[in-house]
Amino acid sequence: MWIRNFLTLSLVSCVITACASTQQTATTSTAQPVSNSSEALTPVKVGHLVALDMAPLFVGVESGCFKQNGLAVETVAFTNPGDNNAALAGSAVDFNINPFTLPFFAASSGVPIKTISAAGGWGVMQVIAKSQYGINSVADLAKYVKENPDKKLKIATLRGDTLELILLDAFEKEGLSPDSFEMVYFDDLLAMVDAFKLDKVDMLSHIKPYTTQFVENGTATVVTDNAEIWSPNTPNTVVSTLEKTVTERPEVVESYLKGMQCAAKIINEKPQEAVALLKGGNYYRVDDKVLLKAFETQPAPITFTPDLKAVQGVVDEMVKLNYIKADVPASKIFDISTIEKLEK
Repeated sequence: MWIRNFLTLSLVSCVITACASTQQTATTSTAQPVSNSSEALTPVKVGHLVALDMAPLFVGVESGCFKQNGLAVETVAFTNPGDNNAALAGSAVDFNINPFTLPFFAASSGVPIKTISAAGGWGVMQVIAKSQYGINSVADLAKYVKENPDKKLKIATLRGDTLELILLDAFEKEGLSPDSFEMVYFDDLLAMVDAFKLDKVDMLSHIKPYTTQFVENGTATVVTDNAEIWSPNTPNTVVSTLEKTVTERPEVVESYLKGMQCAAKIINEKPQEAVALLKGGNYYRVDDKVLLKAFETQPAPITFTPDLKAVQGVVDEMVKLNYIKADVPASKIFDISTIEKLEK
């Protein structure tokens, strides 16, 4: 039951229930070899959720970056990562963008999955606190706990998810115990946001740009993010495909990654232009100013080579907590040779 719930609700956490679900049939792509000719674009379907680090996909579509690299990319929205994984396993999509934990579940189920890059964007997962507490770091949080032993802050998170693990690791770094807090577990990400907005919880572990809106309106402060707790290049979500795509269609993989790099250049160098491009597709249900701020406050420019050591560390921890039953090495799932070559 836990595995089912995890696959349905895990984000790394990035699914927002406002994202419209698209039903897919398990059909194999009939894409032709990549061509830069506008008359012979290779059709590619990409399954996705909604989080800030998926912006390179969206900007790539709206800007023409993928077309410049010979691809006609169709985005396919899913409301849960399990369905996204199933679509990839059944060849209903050619690539998918999912929390970095999900490929491990797919691999343990026998799916010949290969993760080829990070989705794009660092420090997307954030822990925020009500601004009234003046907590601007994990050290501040530890100080608050020490000075207020009779007050347990309520923290909204997802059990068994990286949104919970980022909290546990933050606590450990400052010698804090989870027992010092009242952990409030949700099974709905939108409900978590509402709970924070309605003052039913004091802290929230969530994702940009949805955390950004609270920081921007002055109701919250940033306590930490996954770049600080794990490493600057620990991803939130990753791009995966089937092994046969990597081995039989390497030119498609390379063209897709080049399209993502083209889009990242726009976001990194002209974030206002990126926001304007995204408005047309209504990808994020936040104000343009909030989205722009989310882009501008990323701890590092968008790149796509993930920190595999940090990824493995998170997965190992989930095994210890019995959240994952089988520990599949990241080296067996990730094939980042192409993106490493492109980012040299």
